[in-house]
Amino acid sequence: MKTLKFISAIAITAILSFTSCQSEESTEVGTNPNANSSTSTTASNYERAAMNDGSDDDFLDGNSCTELLFPLSATINGKPITLISKLDFSTVLNIMGEFNDDNDTVIFDFPISVKTSNYTEVVVNNQAEFSTLKQQCETAEQQGKDAISCIDIQFPVTMLTYNVTLEQTGSVVVQSEKQLYTFMTGLDGDELFAVNYPISATLSNGTSIQIKSDAEFQDAISECVQFEDEKDDAANTATEVEAILSGTKFKVETFITGGVNKANDYANWSIEFTNDSKIVAKNIINSVLGEIEGTYTVSSETDAFVNINFANNTAVSALKNDWIVSTYSNTLVTLKSKTDASVTLAFKKL
Repeated sequence: MKTLKFISAIAITAILSFTSCQSEESTEVGTNPNANSSTSTTASNYERAAMNDGSDDDFLDGNSCTELLFPLSATINGKPITLISKLDFSTVLNIMGEFNDDNDTVIFDFPISVKTSNYTEVVVNNQAEFSTLKQQCETAEQQGKDAISCIDIQFPVTMLTYNVTLEQTGSVVVQSEKQLYTFMTGLDGDELFAVNYPISATLSNGTSIQIKSDAEFQDAISECVQFEDEKDDAANTATEVEAILSGTKFKVETFITGGVNKANDYANWSIEFTNDSKIVAKNIINSVLGEIEGTYTVSSETDAFVNINFANNTAVSALKNDWIVSTYSNTLVTLKSKTDASVTLAFKKL
């Protein structure tokens, strides 16, 4: 889940408007030494937090700077599909999740429409234009012009306005992210603003907070960006571990539980992770024992996980667990129990 959203350079600049409540008096009148200019860090923080979020459909377009608009048609892994709303995302994910060792392909039926970070709707006519938007998004990230989508501000929020002599000129009641973005990008060079704190917000880790100053807003952003970075790192780890496991046979290198290494209990068993999320234990010495089939999934939060599920009362049922990925290479994957870090398991490639 990326947090980048960008104003496309090829998008036609839209004239955004909103109805604001403006008055010559408010709860704070007079001067405010903490007023911010349009080029301040606080202005940048609020502008980036208010950009249109295009990250929900990244698994389709690979571009968190644009939001796909419906309806649209595409071919997913060779299967044509028409998407009417976000409810159709589950169908796409099911197609992509059928096998975990293939390269998912998405071919759009152009033209398609997207909404950019500045809320402008743009018609994308071909793959070249689509690729240009994606490249601009990557450039935005490198230049620090990315949006902040890990914090949701609770509206309404009142912005107090000032002139360059710090005298209050009015106030604006902002009712939505789009209105906040319009307010921030509409400030002139000789206009200053201050947020009428406190305001409430929710971070992407689920924490609800009350913010009482510009500094606290910056701290909240730093906290949620760090959380998103950890999620991205974990997601990358999960992808790499799944690629190592899928379609490959392993042996139990170590299995430590209760302080004892019980790897010898599985010396005669191979463990195969198939590309359709099955895990198959096979006794390579005694064929009479046959095969024991279970399931596995690889997922992530702020850690990467491998869930192994075998039926109870089998020769390998003790391997059933929710495991956290500790370390991994192309030949060795080490895990620890999600509930008891002293229980560890290592698979070595055969």
